[in-house]
Amino acid sequence: MRNKDVVLWIALCLIVSVLLCSCRQSGAPVTVHFNGNYYGCGEIGSQTVHMGSKLEELDAPTRDGYVFLGWFKDKGLIEKWDFEKDKVYSELTLYAGWDRDSGDEIKYPDTDKDFTNLRTPGSQEMAYDYRLFFLPEKDGVNQPYVGDPMPYYEDGVYYIYYLKDGGDSYNHSIYLVTTKDFLNYKEYDEPVLEASRSGGQDGWIGTGSVVKVGEKYYFFYTGHASSDHYEYKEKIMIAEGRSPTEFKKIVGWEITPPAELGQKNDFRDPQAYYDAENNVITLTVTASQNNVARILKYTISADLMNVQYDGIIFTDPTGDFWNLECSDTFKLGNKWYITYSAQNDTLWYAFADNQFGPYSEPKRLEGKLFYAAKHVSDGEYTYMVGWARRSESPSSTQEVSGWGGNLVVQKLVQKEDRSLILSPLDKFYDAFAVRRALILDGTGALLESGALYSYKEVFTAFERFMLTGEFCFTGNGSFGLAFDYDGQADNYKLISIDPANNKLQLYFNGGKTLISETDAVLEAGRDYSFTYIQEGSVGIFYIDGLAALTVRLYGVNGKAIRLFAENNSVVFSSLREYTM
Repeated sequence: MRNKDVVLWIALCLIVSVLLCSCRQSGAPVTVHFNGNYYGCGEIGSQTVHMGSKLEELDAPTRDGYVFLGWFKDKGLIEKWDFEKDKVYSELTLYAGWDRDSGDEIKYPDTDKDFTNLRTPGSQEMAYDYRLFFLPEKDGVNQPYVGDPMPYYEDGVYYIYYLKDGGDSYNHSIYLVTTKDFLNYKEYDEPVLEASRSGGQDGWIGTGSVVKVGEKYYFFYTGHASSDHYEYKEKIMIAEGRSPTEFKKIVGWEITPPAELGQKNDFRDPQAYYDAENNVITLTVTASQNNVARILKYTISADLMNVQYDGIIFTDPTGDFWNLECSDTFKLGNKWYITYSAQNDTLWYAFADNQFGPYSEPKRLEGKLFYAAKHVSDGEYTYMVGWARRSESPSSTQEVSGWGGNLVVQKLVQKEDRSLILSPLDKFYDAFAVRRALILDGTGALLESGALYSYKEVFTAFERFMLTGEFCFTGNGSFGLAFDYDGQADNYKLISIDPANNKLQLYFNGGKTLISETDAVLEAGRDYSFTYIQEGSVGIFYIDGLAALTVRLYGVNGKAIRLFAENNSVVFSSLREYTM
C-alpha cells in the first residue's frame, strides 16, 4: 500500500507540473508596475504582457538633480532588470534607480595617512593634523585645547579669541586664532589677555567678548579670583586696544554682582554690543539667583564712565541649570535670538521680537558635545563658533566629558517657522573635492533587519573625509553609521537615527552607552539626505535641513565604516565619500 501511495503522489505532482507549464506557455496576461521610487512619486506606468514574454523598455523617467540608473527588481537597487533577456512570469513591480547627478570622477590618490602602526586611540590622536577643526599647537608633548570661543568679525577676517586650556597657557588665558575661510587658520603664539601671574581678581580669566566703539576696541572679560580670600569670586573686567590683536587691561574698572542676586560667586561671560544710535554699550552677563540660572543686562556709556544695571532679561524656565554659559543675542530676519550653553548640557536658543525679550520657550539646538558656541556674522551668513568636547582619555568607551577640545564652526540657518538649524559650511563642500571609491559595488544598499543588527561595509575612515547620501525607512528601529573600534561589533561606535523616539544619537559599545543626542523628527516613507564630515576624531552628522550632531570618535580611523539597521528596512542611495 505504501509503495502504491508513493507512485500515486509522484504521478499527481507530474500532472500538476504539466498543467503549470501549460499555463505558463498559454500566454496568460500579467501586469508589471513601474514605480518612480522616491517620495511623492509612486507608480508612473505599467505594462500588461503575456506570461513568458519580455517587457518593452520605457522612456527613461526624469528627476531634477538625479541620473536615472535603470529599472530594478527590488527597492534596494541590487538586481537590475535586463530588457534584452529577462522575461515576465508573474505580476511584479520594477523600481526606478536614481543617483545624485554629481558628475565627479572617482579617484585613487596615494597620499592617505597610514594608520597601520597607530594601534591605539591615543597614538592616532597624536598623529592627526587638524586643519578644519583647529587645535592649538602642542607645547612639547602637551596638547592645549580650545575653550569658550569669543568670535569677532572685521574686514573679511574672523578673529576667534578663546580660553586656551593647558600647554603654555597660564590659568586658561585668552589666545587668538584668525581665519578668512574656516579652512586655514593663523595661530597667535602670545596671549591676548593673560591671567595675572601674581594672583588677584583675574588670577584666572573667563569668557568675554570684543566690541568696537569709534576707534577703540574693548575686551570685556571675566575676572575669576585666584583664591577664596576675595569678596567676589567673579567680576566683570575690561581691557582696551587700538587693534583687535592687542589689548591692555584697564586697572580699577569692574562690575560686581548686584545685591539682589544674593550671591557673589557666579557672575560671568560678559557679551557686549555697541548701540551706535544711543552711543552706549549694552552688556549681558550670566549669573544665578536662588540657584536658578539668569541672564542680566547692563547699559554702559561709550566712555565707560557710567554703568547702569537694567535687571534680569532671561530666566531658565526648566529650573534644571544653575548657569547659562556664553550667552549671546543676534538678529536673523525680523526676529532676535538668544543662545546659551546650559551648564554641562548643550546649546539652547529662544527668539523674541526685541533684542532683550521677552523670549519664546527655549529649545536645544545640538547635542552636548558642541558647547559654548557664540554667533559671528559677515553680513551675509551667520555662524556658530564653539568647541567639540573631548574624552578625558581617548581610550575611554564610557564618556566624552572633558573640558575644552577642538574649535568647531557651523553655519546657522533660520527656517520659515523661525526655528534654527545648523548646517555644514559651504566651504567644506568645496574643500572635499576628491571622490573616493566605496567598499560596496554601486552607490546604494538595502538593509533589512529584525531584532539583531545587520551591517554592510560601505565607507573608509580616512584622516578627514565627507560622506553624503540619502535614506528612506519603513520601520521604527534605529539605523545609521557604525564605526569599528576594535574589530568587535559589541564595541562599535554608532551614529544612530532613532525614528521611534525622534532622536539622532551617538552611542558607544554597540548601542549600549548613550553619549549624546539631539531631536530629529522623521517620517517613515519619506526621502532624507545626510552629510557627515569627520577630521581626526571630531565629526558632525547632519540630517540635511533637520538636525546636527557633533560626535567624538577616537580610534576609528583606517577602518571600515558600516551602515547598520535593527528592526527596520532602510534603503540608502546616492552614497558618496570624498576626501581633500
